[in-house]
Amino acid sequence: MDEQRGPAGIPVPDSRLAAEATELVRDITSDLIYDHSRRVFFFGCLLGRARQVSHDPELLYVAALFHDVGLGEPYRTSGRRFEVDSADEARRFLQARGVPDDSVRRVWTAIALHTTPGIPQYMEPEVALVTAGVEYDVLGFGFDEIAAADREAVVALHPRPAFKQSILRAFADGVEDRPETTFGNVKADVLAHYDPHFRRGDFVRTILESPWPE
Repeated sequence: MDEQRGPAGIPVPDSRLAAEATELVRDITSDLIYDHSRRVFFFGCLLGRARQVSHDPELLYVAALFHDVGLGEPYRTSGRRFEVDSADEARRFLQARGVPDDSVRRVWTAIALHTTPGIPQYMEPEVALVTAGVEYDVLGFGFDEIAAADREAVVALHPRPAFKQSILRAFADGVEDRPETTFGNVKADVLAHYDPHFRRGDFVRTILESPWPE
């Protein structure tokens, strides 16, 4: 696989697959989501380096690029979690190019679980590092694991102007038409913040009010 050097010396896949993924995601997402997704790749790689986690950079790259495409307008009435829409879009992209099933599965899982804390870090490296990259860029988890100079190099290539408010708004816009999909996951917090009419699902009440007599 061909590579080129990115910020902080991170090897960036330069294969036809990576180039086509970049072109597609660049075309269907906003600057906000594209820059965020590329940062997720770089931060995931840097955390993998710091934690001595080897991985397939091409699979990590594709998973990072596609992880938020399901927030886009074409998917907002799907009735499914945006993570699943994102994962399915990546799967279609990879299967159309003859990528082996196990690699497709890794990318699908990495995307589908990227907002489910506490599980991905115990799975394949690509799954773990997509979530690690997302948590670093969005939440600042493990902030000091990456050297300031490396972090600044990534942000210089893919800036994050007003990122905190912008990404929260993008999350809200992406799920407001399918609020039921936020039950039991972090996007319920987003809708509770932005939508005064939103009522989050209650796990305990759901159990107590189920049709089972006891």
